Amino acid sequence: MREKLKPIIEKVHAREILDSRGFPTIEVEITASGHTSISAVPSGASTGKFEALELRDNDKDRFHGKGVLKAVKNVIDHYGPALIGKDASDQKLIDQFLNNLDGSSNKSTYGANASLGISMACAVASSSFFNKPLYEYISPKSNIMPVPMINVLNGGMHADQGSDLQEIMLFPHGAKSFSQSIQMGSEVFHCLKNDLKKQGLNTAVGDEGGFAPALKSNDHAIELLLGSIEKSGFEIGKDISLALDVAASSFYKKGKYHLKVDGNILDTDGMVSFYENLIRQYPIVSIEDGLDENDWDGWTVLNKALGDKIQIVGDDLTVTNPKKLKKAIDKKSINSILIKLNQIGTLTETIESIDIAKSNRCNYIISHRSGETEDTFISDLAVAMGGGQIKTGSVCRSDRTAKYNRLLRIEEKLELPKFCTNLSFIK
Repeated sequence: MREKLKPIIEKVHAREILDSRGFPTIEVEITASGHTSISAVPSGASTGKFEALELRDNDKDRFHGKGVLKAVKNVIDHYGPALIGKDASDQKLIDQFLNNLDGSSNKSTYGANASLGISMACAVASSSFFNKPLYEYISPKSNIMPVPMINVLNGGMHADQGSDLQEIMLFPHGAKSFSQSIQMGSEVFHCLKNDLKKQGLNTAVGDEGGFAPALKSNDHAIELLLGSIEKSGFEIGKDISLALDVAASSFYKKGKYHLKVDGNILDTDGMVSFYENLIRQYPIVSIEDGLDENDWDGWTVLNKALGDKIQIVGDDLTVTNPKKLKKAIDKKSINSILIKLNQIGTLTETIESIDIAKSNRCNYIISHRSGETEDTFISDLAVAMGGGQIKTGSVCRSDRTAKYNRLLRIEEKLELPKFCTNLSFIK
């Protein structure tokens, strides 16, 4: 019996490119049985302490120390030769091999950026070899289009001014399709831009494409956005709700939360009360990183108080790490996890975290990073994993719209696409 043909790795290469913030990142190119793929690795600004290590050169004479030539060299000189002749489609074996070769617990030997570039590129090359779109290659039964969390107001570490809340996002769950959800988001985005101009506020955008005006208070930011939703002809709470990424670790100091815009210093109970008041006043359905990444007891309190009403999303807390996720589930700290490939460093471990979430009825949201590229891998991953949610920035900046445009093409290809499923938190 003839052996099934496999995509055998023939060539591994890497290079230093620029991400959306103008800093270097790594791009990996793999050729397997004549099929060449290129995958670019994103980079975060607001990063959790427990993420897998993104290897930087720390050479102050190049890119202010942010070069990635060491990671590039590790792909070419260390991983590359050892991968020649291996089956690119045996994803688990490839990723385990990368982890074993690195040998560290957080991929600090050769860098998670190096391993992730290879891991992604192997999947892309294999999908090309088998003549399947990436989402179908990863999961043959893919048909769920994600509801986008559209970032329209930036603050925190993603902008030089704005609210304390790092991201205030539109969640257009009332749309009938993914394409309609993007239309809704775009219309509100441009209405908000006009409203900001009329009030003499800045319409420059932050890292992820959201506006970052100087605001009077955190409530002011939300009120502005709700006004633009109504002016765009949508019903608040029915057509469009709001989602927040607070990134509370960025303003947590000495056991207290320092809300600069509001001028408040709160303890954990104070922050929980802050969120209780917000969701009482406004149609907020999801709060990400509402507390510090080490405030485990506080997370349990937060989830107990609000978890039956909205999504309580762990990001810095869980960093796409299966062990961290299991701990969060055991402690009942979250009911949803943000999934970022580069936090863990391989596709296999990313899917492992998603599988743990699925088996524990924990929602999961596929996410970008603040330092992105034109790579659209996460769009296919979001459809393949069927979680029904994606977070990939605003409806401007090509590094963000590339992901949305890829999803529009996928929706067009699917025979029976489903939309707005798995969202039990929408009342």
